[in-house]
Amino acid sequence: MTLSCQTQAGQNVAPLLVLASASPRRIALLEQIGLTPDRVLPANIDETPSKGEVPRVYAQRMAAEKARTVASTLGEPALVLAADTVVALGRRILPKAEDRDTARFCLERLSGRRHTVLTSVVVAPTTSWVSGRYGARLVETAVTFSRLTPYQIDALLDAGDWSGKAGGYALQGHAAGFIRALSGSASAVIGLPLFETAQLLRGQPGGWLA
Repeated sequence: MTLSCQTQAGQNVAPLLVLASASPRRIALLEQIGLTPDRVLPANIDETPSKGEVPRVYAQRMAAEKARTVASTLGEPALVLAADTVVALGRRILPKAEDRDTARFCLERLSGRRHTVLTSVVVAPTTSWVSGRYGARLVETAVTFSRLTPYQIDALLDAGDWSGKAGGYALQGHAAGFIRALSGSASAVIGLPLFETAQLLRGQPGGWLA
């Protein structure tokens, strides 16, 4: 879904909706509310937390940097949508699981405990879409795992849907069978808070969603 804007020559141009992520789950979530990105352009940024950076600030900084980095590469009118999801135990940021050992590390620490998932979503217009508006939202969701036995942890690791996931699990995957409670936004835990994303898009000139 696109929105008309005016060039200096007075011609109608449809701003692009650009997703600054290659995540299939974020693409699927956007489609759930009737949106398909015109382009998918992952942001190539350093995602290392700064020394002493708390989870909330880190999530907000990452989403903002992703959006602005991609927006700066585009010359045409566009709105860039970016998000970042962080799994936190208190002030501790759990890593993104890129290997089995990291996923095990995360699951062992989440077992039987309540943790917080913070997802920041940002929309940033390119400089050539002068009527576009920058916007950001942060969504916090409390998630509680049941106590996991070593056998259950091994089964989750064997399932493989932890790969590349913050905190070593996917709510839409096999881990769902071990989540005792969730308070907040399920879509935010998966990777994109749909209510807040829709609000940001409706706040753009002309309205991107009904």
